[in-house]
Amino acid sequence: MQRRCDRNRKRSKRRAIYCPIHGCHLDSVSQKYKIYADQAGQLQQRGISRRNALMLVANQTAIPLEGEWLEAFWCEQCQQTKWYYVRKSGDGLRPTGSDRTYDISIAPPELWQQVTGVIDAQGNPSVGEFTKRSARDVSYQGLAGFQFVT
Repeated sequence: MQRRCDRNRKRSKRRAIYCPIHGCHLDSVSQKYKIYADQAGQLQQRGISRRNALMLVANQTAIPLEGEWLEAFWCEQCQQTKWYYVRKSGDGLRPTGSDRTYDISIAPPELWQQVTGVIDAQGNPSVGEFTKRSARDVSYQGLAGFQFVT
């Protein structure tokens, strides 16, 4: 006879994501940032034919890549947080997959440009240099910082 607590357990189990250096379990400390493709070559790298990739990019501005994202994890052994590129592999691609595994690697800088919802490290390209400098200035005093000639 099956115990009641086993029958009613609907919550998913802890994701099996491990530190590539130490092999210990990693704890998530951020949300998942989905990755999008905006060029046909990015889709071709993932096994989509050239023709289909070109049609997808022509019809949509950005195509969400299923089973791939960026996420920050805390490693107990390293005692630090690192950003990783995470990909589902194995049966984890199917919603009912029980042998869900994940491939992780340090997030390369070029992937950050395919993610939505993060602040660009280079800053907004439409903002002028004066505004950027003023924003970084700790002693910025607004109009009081300007000298007006009368």
